[in-house]
Amino acid sequence: MKVLVTGGCGFIGSNYLHYVVNKYPEDEYVCLDALTYAGNYENLYPILEKENFRFVKGDITDRKFIFELFEQEQFDVVINFAAESHVDNSIKNPEIFLKTNILGTQVLMDASLKYNVKRYHQVSTDEVYGDLPLDRPDLKFKEDTPLHTSSPYSASKASADLLVMAYIRTFHLPATISRCSNNYGPYQFPEKLIPVVISKTLKEEKIPVYGTGENVRDWIHVKDHNIGVDLIVRKGKVGEIYNLGGHSERTNLEVVKTILKQLGKEEDLIEFVTDRPGHDRRYAIDSTKSEQELGWDRTYTFEEGMKETINWYINNQKWIEDIQSGEYKNKYKIK
Repeated sequence: MKVLVTGGCGFIGSNYLHYVVNKYPEDEYVCLDALTYAGNYENLYPILEKENFRFVKGDITDRKFIFELFEQEQFDVVINFAAESHVDNSIKNPEIFLKTNILGTQVLMDASLKYNVKRYHQVSTDEVYGDLPLDRPDLKFKEDTPLHTSSPYSASKASADLLVMAYIRTFHLPATISRCSNNYGPYQFPEKLIPVVISKTLKEEKIPVYGTGENVRDWIHVKDHNIGVDLIVRKGKVGEIYNLGGHSERTNLEVVKTILKQLGKEEDLIEFVTDRPGHDRRYAIDSTKSEQELGWDRTYTFEEGMKETINWYINNQKWIEDIQSGEYKNKYKIK
């Protein structure tokens, strides 16, 4: 089959492509990415020479371009990873989040309907559920948990999910949705918690931690997330939502201390800063449906995954330096 993967130069999308391009050599994969600030062409280097892969630069909100691409390629499957995803940025500038995350999704679904795509998959987030109280560890997000967003980012993703469900019901779009917990692993853009902490720790710089650091996140290794997405695309039921969680709840402070300990640094590098507006307290996902219906499970413990992730960043300092200097933006031009 021929598969379009949007946002494939981002953190999760590029890791997905590394996984499936090698696992399914009989399938064709086209990566579409606008190469905005968080899209890094260098993330594709491990698979650029694969015969079943190619890259196309383009924006999912460009209706004319998208429809021409679908006409030319006749995709069987569309997997939409493309999104603006940094909560802090959504607070500063909500508009681009609404455009990419909602209107871009609409354009992709319209093209999928016109060109008879067999499966459209929307990659979403647990942030659409809002948050959970810190003193109720028994509570977890289920697929039917009401949506209750806290930031422009999560509101835009929830809006896209609702739009997908509407297209399923109104136009019979053969679609599925996945909602995952916080991802970590290689190639994560160094604006998110774990790569920020690793980078600053290696330089022995102060590590900013919001509030008291007691906010809880459920962490999942990016490969485990992508194994789940692949199973949903191939085995999931049309019209269904599937949660993918890590079963690894940690406070932000615990995550920071884990990294400091592995790198042999003192905790006096931690610097508590003013909390983010509307900062969600706790995320926790119930993945029972994905486990029972799809046979999905995690292959990494948090400790194993973090050790591998930290080692990856230690061994790929040039990748981080290229992003920090802006040189990564020239990688596609060089090619």
